Amino acid sequence: MSSFFTDRVLLWIGALLYLAGFVAACYQRGVDFVQVPTTLLAQVDSSVGGKTAVNHPGGKNLIGAFHQPREVLADTDVLATLPERELQAGMAEIIKYGLICDRGFFAWLEQHIEAVRGREAQLLSQAIYRSCQIKAQIVGRDERERGDRALLNLGHTFGHAIEAATGYVEWLHGEAVGVGLLIAARLSQRLGGLNEQDVERVRQLLERAGLRTEAPRIGAARAASFMSADKKVQAGRVRLVLLRAIGEAYVTGDYPDAALQDTLQAQFGA
Repeated sequence: MSSFFTDRVLLWIGALLYLAGFVAACYQRGVDFVQVPTTLLAQVDSSVGGKTAVNHPGGKNLIGAFHQPREVLADTDVLATLPERELQAGMAEIIKYGLICDRGFFAWLEQHIEAVRGREAQLLSQAIYRSCQIKAQIVGRDERERGDRALLNLGHTFGHAIEAATGYVEWLHGEAVGVGLLIAARLSQRLGGLNEQDVERVRQLLERAGLRTEAPRIGAARAASFMSADKKVQAGRVRLVLLRAIGEAYVTGDYPDAALQDTLQAQFGA
């Protein structure tokens, strides 16, 4: 089976997971459903938390609802047959959890990233369990994203711009989020939240996870245009998730426009 065909099939499977949840949320004003995620990214992120949505040409996940599954059945054995690129894409979401609220987990990943990426059963299960635990705790405090849940979007505003600009087919979601994490780290450094060594730690961990660390040259203006359609925009202003430190994320709309523009130009091109 060709790599292109495999990637398309996995993309459709991921879309079906969200689509099934969206249909379950709408039919008869909500019916029970069970999630059975078969990719690493789905096991640590999209199957947990109750977000269901479909993409729109104007932006990622713009049409959707909150609808919790009755249960999530995540069988780690199915990951043995997952293509390497898909496994690596899931690593971006795992790294995200360490960045937003668990410096110790981030350091643990720095120690074990090759083994997790190599599908060492016990360590891979630990990474999945801790990721789900963090997400469940945050969603438990804020199911409808009126506060803390927005922290889970670290890297996603930039990543969604990459996905939308490239038609949702050239980049896997996790690949785009991985670059988005690094862009968020670099903007955080520009604003005084991270130092150069911290940014380099983020870059190196993403690279060791097999993820891309260079954004596509889609242009700063085009990236900003897609970001402005993001569902986290409030009163016409993009709210970003940034880092005070590794393991300490925050949500803000209070940042210098020049700093964001300079970062977008540096990462996406003029």
